[in-house]
Amino acid sequence: MAIHKKIGEVKQELQAAEETMLPSFIEAYREDGRAGVQKLVQQAQKKLEALRQERERVEAMKAYEKKYASMAYICGIDEAGRGPLAGPVVAGAVILPKDCQILYLDDSKKLSEKRREQLYGVIMERAVAVGVGIVEPERIDEINILQADYEAMRQAIQNLGVVPDILLNDAVRIPQVAIPQVPIVHGDAKSISIAAASIIAKVTRDRIMVCYDKEMPEYGFAKHKGYGTKEHMAAIEAHGLSPIHRRSFVKKLQDFRP
Repeated sequence: MAIHKKIGEVKQELQAAEETMLPSFIEAYREDGRAGVQKLVQQAQKKLEALRQERERVEAMKAYEKKYASMAYICGIDEAGRGPLAGPVVAGAVILPKDCQILYLDDSKKLSEKRREQLYGVIMERAVAVGVGIVEPERIDEINILQADYEAMRQAIQNLGVVPDILLNDAVRIPQVAIPQVPIVHGDAKSISIAAASIIAKVTRDRIMVCYDKEMPEYGFAKHKGYGTKEHMAAIEAHGLSPIHRRSFVKKLQDFRP
């Protein structure tokens, strides 16, 4: 007489199963007549199908990387923090390996914080090179946000450690850069390299704002990351401008003092 595992044990087995183990899990329990086990088999099948669809999506995001496959180093560029009232603007530059198989890469704004953090670690581990550029609020006020964006991007490229052969940029063409550039509108949703750069920039900036929150908890930077939320505006009214506020962004609040 066959001895069946308890349904709870089968569930734990599914939860622990890596992707490569799912087909064997499905095969092992396909003929198990228990309704609870069949639900777990269906979950495994849905997970496999979701992974197949995700691979297809990511593969479609490699169109530009395939177009310029003859280039040794293809670098994606993107920034985070163009719109906030406080904190730096941060740019990311990422060169992924030719055989990159990182799933779930996408525009960082479409991803949950947990997913961004997970992908940040994977990108940092697997990328050929990663560069970050940071331009502080004082500099943003001095040269304006567009020029600050460009400056952060140039820093990120310089901090890669290798010289890219081509840049895939999210919509912009960066001045004072001799490397060939391909501006792509909504590039962070169309190129895995730009998506990776978007994630690096966003996570880096968010972590900076969390650090500022510890220094100045009255502003709530960890929650709104410097964007002009109702809570943030109320904090400015109550406490004035902090040292990391962009004066050029809050001209209507110029009567406030740090």
